[in-house]
Amino acid sequence: MRTSIALASLGLLLATSAHAMPADAKKLAQFDVGYSQCEERFPDMKGHRDEAYLALWRVSADDKARAQLAAIRKGGTYEKARQAALRASPKKPGPEIEAKLKQQCAATWAEVKLNATPAKP
Repeated sequence: MRTSIALASLGLLLATSAHAMPADAKKLAQFDVGYSQCEERFPDMKGHRDEAYLALWRVSADDKARAQLAAIRKGGTYEKARQAALRASPKKPGPEIEAKLKQQCAATWAEVKLNATPAKP
């Protein structure tokens, strides 16, 4: 039974409600792989990866937080974890995994919308 690490990590991130973003390259890599699958299925999610990750941790998507994510992504630990997550991700998910992925993508996007900073007039 081969379930996607990306699906599991999205579920794990949604289940937690910490108020500080973890500086964990492995979790970020797994999230990024899962989120890229969401971007393929839901065009509205494209280009909002950092915002989505930060929203799940209830962290403001400011320049400092985005810079921290960028720094983590440049590291070797992140790249190794990303490659492992890509290898573990099913190439052609079955209907059950596809349904879970769509549900988790929708939940992630709802969290982004819920935690979005309102635009100032």
